[in-house]
Amino acid sequence: MLEEPSLLILLIILVFLLILSGFFSGSETGMMASNKVKLKNLSKKGNKGAARALELLQRPDKLLSAILVGNNFANILASSIVTIIMLNYFGGNVLLGAVLLTTFILIFSEITPKTMAAVKPESFARRSSILLKPLLYLLRPIIVITNFISSKVLKIFDISVKDAKDNDSLNTQELKTLLDESGDLIPKQYRGMLSSILGMEELVVEDIMTPTSEIIGIDADLGYEENKKIIESSEYTRLPVYRKSIDKELGTLHLKDSHTFLEKIESGQDISCALSKTYFVSQSTALMKQLKEFQDNDKNMALVVDEYGEIEGLITIEDIFKEIAGKFGSDKIELEKEFTKLKDGSVLTDGNSKIRDLNNYLDWSISEENSKTINGLITKYLDQIPQANLCIEIKQYRFEILKIEDNSIARIKIKKINSKN
Repeated sequence: MLEEPSLLILLIILVFLLILSGFFSGSETGMMASNKVKLKNLSKKGNKGAARALELLQRPDKLLSAILVGNNFANILASSIVTIIMLNYFGGNVLLGAVLLTTFILIFSEITPKTMAAVKPESFARRSSILLKPLLYLLRPIIVITNFISSKVLKIFDISVKDAKDNDSLNTQELKTLLDESGDLIPKQYRGMLSSILGMEELVVEDIMTPTSEIIGIDADLGYEENKKIIESSEYTRLPVYRKSIDKELGTLHLKDSHTFLEKIESGQDISCALSKTYFVSQSTALMKQLKEFQDNDKNMALVVDEYGEIEGLITIEDIFKEIAGKFGSDKIELEKEFTKLKDGSVLTDGNSKIRDLNNYLDWSISEENSKTINGLITKYLDQIPQANLCIEIKQYRFEILKIEDNSIARIKIKKINSKN
């Protein structure tokens, strides 16, 4: 007859199995919780452990099968060892053994290693990959069988293992969340710029264009002196040229051609030779697409038209770059000039101010759904041209119209009010 193993040997085997079970439990958490971006970065720096972990994560189904087979093997074998110990050395009290084993597994083989791996998943993944990689080859026959069966079950729920590869990419909202949670890892000014770039996906040309009422251009019907003053005082390198109104545009003048243009104006000759053809864009064009079109067509400025071909505004490539730069530098100074803060928390501005700029400057959330400007918002809300000395409330904002000029709001006071319970 075979001699029964000593209690010491059985206990040594049991401890080894509990450690093995803990290794598999921690490996599962470490591998699945690892940040692939961090692992890829470490791999590029020559970290072999990170490279191994990434290789294993290419097929999470095989990796999980190997881990679970190993973990279950260790736990079942440990249960058998405990049964032998209780039958031979503790009067056959198997129930007590089951309670003790479950307690030890929970504490030392599940909670502790999983917590360690959750705190430093990449570190745990790199180290555990040393044993997991050869284990995949060792358990290949079992993994093939279990994966075949599990894939058939997953097919019932319309789940494919290949879908796991698509989970590596992040959508815009997830990137924004990641950016918000970056803390001091990314300097504040860069976070603002990155946030602006991500936010551009939702913007169209209409959101940032200069409306027709604010376009600085040249009226060809004006005389030499008037146009000369406009050109000399212009801060732009390109100006739209029109007759009487922007709707009757003639072309675009580059300031390098202004001498020729003024000579033609003074002599009453045809000015078309000094102008370039106007570039038109739709107000509904996505901002990122428009930036690419500016670059592809080697253009810097365009007139914006609506669905009926009516000119609604003007946009330049600098406007898009300002949107990317966000609320910093000179742009912030311009907003401070446009919006005057008062001690009571309200702000003074004019009706042509963009709601988007106001929201960004004060971190408000006035709806832009029906209008892009304050004047448009009030007009649509009242369904008529607003009058002075009128105070209205739209959701949680109070608008007090102070001055009207040319049927448009020239001065308005806006204050955020506490929402009613």
